[in-house]
Amino acid sequence: MPSIQLKTLTDIEDFARGATFFGTGGGGSMETGVNALKTQLDAGREIGWVDVDEVSDSCFTASAFGMGSIAPKTEETYKQIRSFGLGEEKYPQRTKLSVDTLSHLERFIGKQIDVLVPAEIGGGNSCNLIAAAAESGRVAVDGDYAGRAVPSIFQTGPYVTGMPLLPIASLDQWGDVCFIEQAANWRMAERIGKHLSMAAFLGCTLAGFPMSGANMKQALFRNTMTECLRVGRLIREARGQGEDAVEAVAKMLGGWVLCRGVVSKKEWWDRDGYYWGHHVFTGTGDYSGVELKVFFQNENHICWRNGELLATSPDMIIAVDDETCEPLTNTVVEEGMKMAVIGLKARIMSRSPKGIEVLGPRNFGLDIDYVPIEDNM
Repeated sequence: MPSIQLKTLTDIEDFARGATFFGTGGGGSMETGVNALKTQLDAGREIGWVDVDEVSDSCFTASAFGMGSIAPKTEETYKQIRSFGLGEEKYPQRTKLSVDTLSHLERFIGKQIDVLVPAEIGGGNSCNLIAAAAESGRVAVDGDYAGRAVPSIFQTGPYVTGMPLLPIASLDQWGDVCFIEQAANWRMAERIGKHLSMAAFLGCTLAGFPMSGANMKQALFRNTMTECLRVGRLIREARGQGEDAVEAVAKMLGGWVLCRGVVSKKEWWDRDGYYWGHHVFTGTGDYSGVELKVFFQNENHICWRNGELLATSPDMIIAVDDETCEPLTNTVVEEGMKMAVIGLKARIMSRSPKGIEVLGPRNFGLDIDYVPIEDNM
């Protein structure tokens, strides 16, 4: 039985809101996550997670997560889908897709998977993993492998701590099954996975990070599912009490409000299985004279204030609705929206030399060194 349970629709919405917040612009939408968990609630299943210390060192664990660009799909994409004779999706419900992907991984490795670990935090990926645990009768753990959302599987705790990624099972909405048994390195495994997702047009689900409970504990960002629930609840309650939820959540998390204003420009492109682009936020009110430019690759990773570098991954750059503090994924941010941008320190493991190596600014093509966000505030 989960030690923390989501027993009501409000609990589900709070958790999905917090997960979308830490998704830093990626990780899937809150609506997707709410729908996945509500289906489990309506079916009468127990939804939640256990503290990692309740997990046996000898049990077997794995993750299931989406792979592919989050860019909006064009009519040309759907035209190509039809040209390949692909009609109705075999897996319109992503939770079932995740459960079956895990079953394929079990079959491939010949071991039973007892515990599920979210690969990252995000309104889609975290909620779907918790829903998959409920649907399959497995245990989900209170933690994840990234401490936020990230664009690539090597930008995770297992890579930083030297734990296994492979083998990986891949399943898409059409029922196509593939396995990555060996890869030259983690970046090649990511590249292969991305090409599988592009071949499927609508992305795919991967199951990987197969390891013992003991190894999982070394690679885990602990207690992040409970933190998502707490943050989502704080935002809702602050709004209900007439407080400034943007300021409240930044204060609670020891972060900073970087800008409040209007999205004055957005440019984006879909390339290599990622959603790339940037937003420009023009400050208003107390932030008049501030222009914040944010670069994203699925998630937000680099921002400049009035042309000067302000923050980069692995620190977190989070865009929310300016009035409600509802977190928004980059797919729905549009010019003219009134938004606020919050900056948070990265979690400790992400600030390790290896964490900065794979998630710092040089990973995104900038010839600069990582500087902790607090040094620029």
